[in-house]
Amino acid sequence: MQITDDLNKLLDILPESIRTPLEQQEQLGSLVEVVMDLGRIPEARFPEGAEYLSDLPVSRNDLNYSIARVGEFSGDNRAGIEQTLHRISAMRNRQGEIIGLTLRVGRAVFGTIGTIRDLVERGQSILMLGRPGVGKTTALREIARVLADDLHKRVVIIDTSNEIAGDGDIPHPAIGRSRRMQVATPEQQHKVMIEAVENHMPEVIVIDEIGTELEALAARTIAERGVQLVGTAHGNQIENLIKNPTLSDLVGGIQSVTLGDDEARRRGSQKTVLERKAPPTFEVAVEMIERQRWVVHENVAETVDCLLRGRQPTPQIRTISESGKVTITRELPQPQGLPTVAAPPFGATGWRASGQMKALPMQNRGDRPGRRDRELGSEHKSFEQMLEESLYSQSYRGERSRGVDDEFAMGASGPNGEDLPLHVYTYAVSRHQLDRVIRTLSLPVVTTKDIDGADAVLALRSHVKNHSKLRQMAKNRQLPIYTIKASSIPQITHALKRLLHMDGDALEEVTDLSLFSQSGSEDEIEALEEARLAVEQIVLPKGQPVELLPRSPKVRKMQHELVEHYRLKSCSFGDEPNRRLRIYPA
Repeated sequence: MQITDDLNKLLDILPESIRTPLEQQEQLGSLVEVVMDLGRIPEARFPEGAEYLSDLPVSRNDLNYSIARVGEFSGDNRAGIEQTLHRISAMRNRQGEIIGLTLRVGRAVFGTIGTIRDLVERGQSILMLGRPGVGKTTALREIARVLADDLHKRVVIIDTSNEIAGDGDIPHPAIGRSRRMQVATPEQQHKVMIEAVENHMPEVIVIDEIGTELEALAARTIAERGVQLVGTAHGNQIENLIKNPTLSDLVGGIQSVTLGDDEARRRGSQKTVLERKAPPTFEVAVEMIERQRWVVHENVAETVDCLLRGRQPTPQIRTISESGKVTITRELPQPQGLPTVAAPPFGATGWRASGQMKALPMQNRGDRPGRRDRELGSEHKSFEQMLEESLYSQSYRGERSRGVDDEFAMGASGPNGEDLPLHVYTYAVSRHQLDRVIRTLSLPVVTTKDIDGADAVLALRSHVKNHSKLRQMAKNRQLPIYTIKASSIPQITHALKRLLHMDGDALEEVTDLSLFSQSGSEDEIEALEEARLAVEQIVLPKGQPVELLPRSPKVRKMQHELVEHYRLKSCSFGDEPNRRLRIYPA
């Protein structure tokens, strides 16, 4: 990287009593800013810390000396040195007199955007986020130069405080062939943004520090006219913009939506939820965590939707080494508030990695299943053939699932030292469903009606909240309480597996489809296998919804329970006899 800072011009405006000790500093080349406050000792700030420059406090004469050698202070109390990138910010008292100066070093760093150069060349609008001093404006300046000089685009910079292209009428060479429009007062920035589009026919607009609702609205207007936007905004992360009502429109805007009963039940959420209001103004967002480590959200709309639904996005982590090599990784989110059993992995073997199932195309998702099968059959193996081959190996999975309790047959104690079988006291939990799970999986668990003889309590969560007596009884007897949201087979299975510390056996639990089948008939097993393949081949790895074949109400209920096991949502739609299941990604 090539760095240009014109540091000598900044030193020239300092009084000699401050300039001389500053020039003797070993870290002068990495100087960040100089602070001069009336009546206080001047200091120089470096990345590693601050250093005092004198034993004498700053006087009024020292401030006047520096003020006389810089440009005029604008409405935002900022000034500059002509044809440099340095920024001088003033602090005033109630009478409007300057009582403090912050002299910020401005540097042009050529090559600083190598980390995201591929994104810049795509032509999408890019939003830069980060704390003050992390290098947002420096990156913005270099992006403008690359777009104008290397990609030969018409670039106009909206330079509110002359921080991007420097002070004076002649812009700094660091912006290349880009043109710069100055702003008389910060309040006029949104008007100058629109003026630039209407009068100067740019292909790219570059703007620093979008901070008001009018500026956010102007940015959306520009983006909708087909002009590429590159800008920065106040906030460290996208979450900050979502929570900021003034700037939330940059990422699509947030609105409160009231869901219907069926939709709220399908999502497993309250009836009033937050959703993205419109497409985001910026398609790409870059969080500048450090100067050499940036987090890239390639699809802002997808990121915002994930955050509003309580899921963590998986953005790119881009780092650049000292040799200039860019490394791109994708950091998986750490789940918070894990359910009782971790979601089954969808991995590298069997049908999960075959890649032969395809999601229904967007325009055909409402079609009848027969038409969908005809469209996909020409390119890929038919679903019926996949189903037949999958069922062929069902016996192997059955043998594995029947051995779930083998590890307990050789031991005489439970996970916490209890004698097996484990005695569980239930409250508001369906005994029929509970006995069915215990019997099918051959779990070493016995239900008891006497809490004094129990090793643990299994209860419905909504009932436990309102039953202080049960909580007190369990506390007195030092019994753990395991809660479930509903008396369904997946919920009960997860709780019992957790109670027995059998989390690692989640995969075997999934493959035993007889657990979800009532009669074990061939039709039921086939329907359940269809749902399992759809989830593992399309919904989980691709994040796309899938429709199943029409089934009877009884069979659809079994499919619903199997889908719930994967912590996904499903709903039935259509009219009988063609009513069928639709499975949605989490």
